Amino acid sequence: MTSTLSRNSFDSASLPDAEHSSALMDEVLFELRRLIVGQDHLLECLLVALLARRHVLLEGVPGLAKTATVKALARVAGGSFGRIQFTPDLVPADLVGTRIYTGSGAFSTELGPVFANLVLADEINRASAKVQSALLEVMQEHQVTIGKETFGVPEPFLVLATQNPIESDGTYPLPEAQLDRFMFKVLVDYPSYDEELVVVQRVTGAPIELRTLLTPTDVQTLQRGTDTVYVDPRVVACAATLVHATRKPTEHNLPQLAQIIQFGASPRASINLVAGAVDQPRRRRASARVDPRSRVCAAEGRRRSGAGGAASPAGAHV
Repeated sequence: MTSTLSRNSFDSASLPDAEHSSALMDEVLFELRRLIVGQDHLLECLLVALLARRHVLLEGVPGLAKTATVKALARVAGGSFGRIQFTPDLVPADLVGTRIYTGSGAFSTELGPVFANLVLADEINRASAKVQSALLEVMQEHQVTIGKETFGVPEPFLVLATQNPIESDGTYPLPEAQLDRFMFKVLVDYPSYDEELVVVQRVTGAPIELRTLLTPTDVQTLQRGTDTVYVDPRVVACAATLVHATRKPTEHNLPQLAQIIQFGASPRASINLVAGAVDQPRRRRASARVDPRSRVCAAEGRRRSGAGGAASPAGAHV
């Protein structure tokens, strides 16, 4: 079922106004909360990443609805959904696809499950670094090269990866180059007691059927709208200063950090800080407030850069 609000949302030749976009994203968030309880911060980060054309790494112990949240987002946001269960015996071709011999000297290309709008890389740290690195090209360039051919993935494109932090047997830590592709690393925590009561009631009760509120075209229109939001130059300067301090802390009066930082953050960290500058998802730069008059001010940038903790840019390696 598609809501009336989103069905008549956008004209392909124009961008949605801020009020309509904000109302639409509120409806999406409300629909997700019908199923997912106690993970508001996670939902907000996923919506920001979706509209900012970025990827998210979710880390938490089993049973915290990480996979269920990703599947719910795929259902509500529309488009195609691909799920890859990472295991030690995977090979890169299981992700991106391969060439198959069809006889008479001819080959055909079989595309892998990454060719979807939203890709769930479940327990990504259970596959070897060789398999994990198969995602590098598609996460950055939205394309896959198989043999001598290059294939573009459908737009919009989003990779949501999960990993379990409490087990080390049979797991492979993500390479730094892989971590650098993610906008957020979200630490998923346990629900509160009251939230857990609601979780049990919903899971053991009648199944909840989520509505599809968006189409891929709607999401792309919202993404283009975020590009029109004015960002104060001081926000850009603040983000660049923070990231530069991770590379040369002594130049920023932080000599005590020089010995504990192995690699500073890449320019992607600066970009991601600006892309998620404001602290409410429907008001962020990567949000539904996509009116050309919308702005991201310095105060908003400082709040975003100070968020840290549960959702921090994944580009800094210490």
